[in-house]
Amino acid sequence: MTTRPSSDTLSVDAAINQLGLGAFQWRLLLICGLTWAADAMEVLLMGFALPGISASFGFPAGASQAKWLLSATFAGMFLGAWFWGWVADRLGRRTVFLTTVSLGVVFGLLGAFAPGLTWLVAARFLTGFAIGGTLPVDYSMMAEFVPTAWRGRFLVYLESFWALGTVLVAALAWGLSSLMPPGEAWRWLLGLAALPGLFGLLARLGVPDSPRSLLVRGQGAAAREALERVARLNGRALPPQPLAVPVAAAHVHPTQLFSGSTGRRTLLLAAVWFGLSLGYYGIFSWLPSFLRAQGLELGAVYRTTLLLALAQVPGYVLAAVLVERIGRRATLVGYLVASAAGAYLFLGAGSPGLVLATSALLSFALLGAWGALYAYTPELYPTPLRTTGMGFVSGMARLASVLSPSLGALLLTGQLPVALTLFAGCFLLAALCAWAIGVETRGQDLQDRVEAAH
Repeated sequence: MTTRPSSDTLSVDAAINQLGLGAFQWRLLLICGLTWAADAMEVLLMGFALPGISASFGFPAGASQAKWLLSATFAGMFLGAWFWGWVADRLGRRTVFLTTVSLGVVFGLLGAFAPGLTWLVAARFLTGFAIGGTLPVDYSMMAEFVPTAWRGRFLVYLESFWALGTVLVAALAWGLSSLMPPGEAWRWLLGLAALPGLFGLLARLGVPDSPRSLLVRGQGAAAREALERVARLNGRALPPQPLAVPVAAAHVHPTQLFSGSTGRRTLLLAAVWFGLSLGYYGIFSWLPSFLRAQGLELGAVYRTTLLLALAQVPGYVLAAVLVERIGRRATLVGYLVASAAGAYLFLGAGSPGLVLATSALLSFALLGAWGALYAYTPELYPTPLRTTGMGFVSGMARLASVLSPSLGALLLTGQLPVALTLFAGCFLLAALCAWAIGVETRGQDLQDRVEAAH
């Protein structure tokens, strides 16, 4: 699929660039960012709720039930990312944009009222299935609405709301732990963590579908209406030329993710997402329990986690600068190499102060890597496959997340060198795969054309 531009038509890229950066993009960033922070809370809260759930249902820390709980959300996200990414390319971004957030709120609240462990695992799986769809859609929407010169840093800015969610869930867990016993606090934690998604849903109702996606699906009038809304909010005038309409092509199928150069990118990106996710969640999903096992009291664990979340912020800020200065690929590779180094520095930390410092370095580097990866990935896929591709590679990250609790448990069983060597190796392998992609997308228009299947 390609577009047929002429002097009498206007491409979507040209329209977005002429409308400039303004109130629409900043508003979209805040709306998607609120939901992204809510998703971070949902993903990370099991690490904070686990001591209370263990006390409530009567199983010891490190038991198989704990691994089920930590893995349930990720297993749901694994399936949700693939399913909702495909739906968004077929039916439109906005449909999934609203549906997944609605379901995430419902299932998140149901978990707070679970009468037993089986019900809780099911609720966490369904919550993960819902929020797994926000990742491919939110990043595709943001990429398709932001001018080329600002696109990379805005995608990093969106990812930085993960730090806000981390801070909120750590602060909430810390506050609840000081007000009530752990066996009661976890239900309040799950219930309150679901509420930000409700506010995000209400804010999303006024966001139009992506004009680029609408055009690709043959809805030219709706695409122009969406661009008119951008123009009004930004105080600009949309040029009068008609939009360049994509030339009809054969039906796009998900198997085209694995065809030609797109297939090579997909496989390399899948390895990057898998490796980064395995190491990140392997370390941070168990870090509160690891610190607790080192003798820290629960309040101190939550305070430490809060400090580590704050260390993510400068990682994102620097990534937002670097993706536009030196490019997406070089920034991603640099942060991944720094993450591998941070894992070994953490291994050598011999005092509480060094443990905190090296953990902060890991937090800084890993979240900077996530920021660069989220900026890079949607730009590597054409519009008809963008959310499908995002869904597939992020699904590989969720597969790694399902496996990571078992590997991260090595941190609690005295095999710290084995665990951290494995995670450092994952980061280095991800860096090699990112460099092997061989494409820099900084300053480039988004692609609409899908390669013909071979």
